[in-house]
Amino acid sequence: MAGQQFQYDDSGNTFFYFLTSFVGLIVIPATYYLWPRDQNAEQLRLKSLRRVHGRCLWYRLRLMKSQQSIVPTLKKGALLFGWAVFLLLAYKVSKLDREYQEYNPYEVLGLDPGASVSEIKKQYRVLSLIHHPDRGGDEATFMRIAKAYAALTNEQSRQNWQLYGNPDGPGATSFGIALPAWIVDQKNSMLVLLVYGLAFMVILPVVVGTWWYRSIRYSGDQILINTTQLFMHFMYKTPNMNMKRLAMVLTAAFEFDPRNNKEATIRPTDNIEVPQLIRELGNINVKKKEPPFCYPYSLKARVLVLAHLSRMEVSEDLEDDQRFVVRKSPSLLQEMVNVGCQLTMMANSRGGFHAPRLVSIENCMKLTQMIVQGLQESKSPLLQLPHFEEEHLRYCISKKYKVRSLQDLVSLKDSDRRSMLRFLGEEKYDEVMAVLGSFPHITMETKLQVLDDEDSNNITAGSIVTVTVTLTRKRMADVFEKEQESTPCPGDEAANAEEGQGDSSKTKTKVWQNKSKGAKKMGKSKKKKLTKKKATPAAASKAKQANGNVAGNEVVAATAKEEEEEGSDKGSESDEGEGNKDSPSERDEESDKQSDTEVDEIAGDDEEEWEALQQSIQRRERALLETKSKVTHPVYSLYFPEEKQEWWWLYIADRREQTLVSMPYHVCTLKDTEEVELKFPAPSKTGNYQYSVILRSDSYLGLDQIKPLKLEVHEAKAMLDNHPQWDIPETEEEDEEQEDSDGIEDSEDDDEDND
Repeated sequence: MAGQQFQYDDSGNTFFYFLTSFVGLIVIPATYYLWPRDQNAEQLRLKSLRRVHGRCLWYRLRLMKSQQSIVPTLKKGALLFGWAVFLLLAYKVSKLDREYQEYNPYEVLGLDPGASVSEIKKQYRVLSLIHHPDRGGDEATFMRIAKAYAALTNEQSRQNWQLYGNPDGPGATSFGIALPAWIVDQKNSMLVLLVYGLAFMVILPVVVGTWWYRSIRYSGDQILINTTQLFMHFMYKTPNMNMKRLAMVLTAAFEFDPRNNKEATIRPTDNIEVPQLIRELGNINVKKKEPPFCYPYSLKARVLVLAHLSRMEVSEDLEDDQRFVVRKSPSLLQEMVNVGCQLTMMANSRGGFHAPRLVSIENCMKLTQMIVQGLQESKSPLLQLPHFEEEHLRYCISKKYKVRSLQDLVSLKDSDRRSMLRFLGEEKYDEVMAVLGSFPHITMETKLQVLDDEDSNNITAGSIVTVTVTLTRKRMADVFEKEQESTPCPGDEAANAEEGQGDSSKTKTKVWQNKSKGAKKMGKSKKKKLTKKKATPAAASKAKQANGNVAGNEVVAATAKEEEEEGSDKGSESDEGEGNKDSPSERDEESDKQSDTEVDEIAGDDEEEWEALQQSIQRRERALLETKSKVTHPVYSLYFPEEKQEWWWLYIADRREQTLVSMPYHVCTLKDTEEVELKFPAPSKTGNYQYSVILRSDSYLGLDQIKPLKLEVHEAKAMLDNHPQWDIPETEEEDEEQEDSDGIEDSEDDDEDND
């Protein structure tokens, strides 16, 4: 068996192959992932958003960043340099001479291939006289000559040479190590050992340790674990947290402390500028000595957040700090919502402490909206629009228009809207309408059921209830178009007036407006009149006893009249029955047909339920497998320093008890339509329950929706001790035993016959 030989590359040629492969493995993937994307595509996207988002702070910062940034240029330069090195190494490798040469005994003897045996012997004799060691020749050269002569004259050696390329037969396999020999040279051993120890025993452990100790300080959402513990402490300590207290807890996060986050800074000028802002803002609990609210970083962050909500101008030094605090706040508030949900789940499962109130969790959501839009809680949602100031609101809330929300502004006719907003001018009015048209309008549909149950519509105590919520997003501009289509022209109004007042009831309600309760009651009363059952004599007598003689006489008269009508109907039916008497066989056929139709209907319902169940399972599997992008629609925010996407919170709550029924689901992928399943355990007691399905935006004020959810809980079915499928009649058991005994006897008879 041939051995193996390892040798270092003395010439360094093999090392170039290794170096070329190594550089290629780095350059090719780095080019795919790090090469700057097409800047024109980003510029085109920003250009398409300019009409609506041109006044937003994040849009202006993005334009400045794209113009001033040199990072794409540096990336391109580094990648091009890597490709130049790679191509240079590839060219070097292509020019290297191969060291391996095939063994040729004719060349060693200096003969032409195909020389005769006599010529070989003659040449060998001549070379032996010259290179023999006894005559002063080189021993190594003589050995090569003797080996070549044996390869051409000895039959076995010649066969080995033809088969293996070596007269001695198969030799040892040689492996070249793609490292230069000077690396293992004894002269350079200390230097190589020093570099090895520095790289693998100092640099690598320091890099890995630094990365590890930094990463374990953060949660999966890149929030400091100390901050999460801080939020949990204060939400446990203060279950009912108002907005002022919530702002204090938010700005106490360790993300704003320079000792925990290098992005946060404390400047010497803060001692002058921050107290000045405190005097302008008024009472912000400066004298509160409770840590960490009294720490300088917390006080500074609180002042910057409150100044942002008041839309106050700050100095250039504080402006960068304010943008950092504002940019970080939505993710911190989302962490507070998660902490509140965790405490609620712990309180429901373990007990022993009070869960955070619903108002505390909803205040976190409201504060997120306020920070994104830069508005205080008491301000009008109309201030989210461009060119709207406090002094302009008096035109909107006047007795003539009574516009207090975005929905009220949309519901106005175009002429009234232009008249109300005449202070803007034509260009500003068009810009306001373009911005308002980009705002979202969400349609929410709910479906209540108990999955994986025989009767999915029957909710029993303790069962897992699934509320499937279908969210459909449209733009407010679509609502404009529908309103314009639904409003008739003056000529049409005149024609409709001639037709009568009956058509006035056909006017459609606004898309975002719920039907009034009076309309619902009128509809119900009409249905009751149409489906009113005829009173029986017994009911008439009861009504007489309850309501007195006068009312009783009226009821008796009415029932008598109805009895006459019923008698006439019965008489006609009896006449028809006598005239249409059929044989019993025909009646049996009719009953069979009715039973067949009932069976078909039941089978059809079962098939529909089965198909619906399969579709829901397939939807769940697709939702688990596919990953949707969280890029939905950019938010219009005048004072938020970063591009924000439209996200929503969806949850079920008991507003009477101020508790969460289902945990808030953060909807981050709503582009056009999204289906969300909210699950919660039904109450343990039977009865009727009133819940609310709540949809809240994390970006806009005044677009939240609340939809009532009625829950009727029935008593759970009793568990069967003996299921009918396990009840086997005694006759069947006897028949099975008899069959078993007969089979045993037959097998014994067969064995005897075989013997």
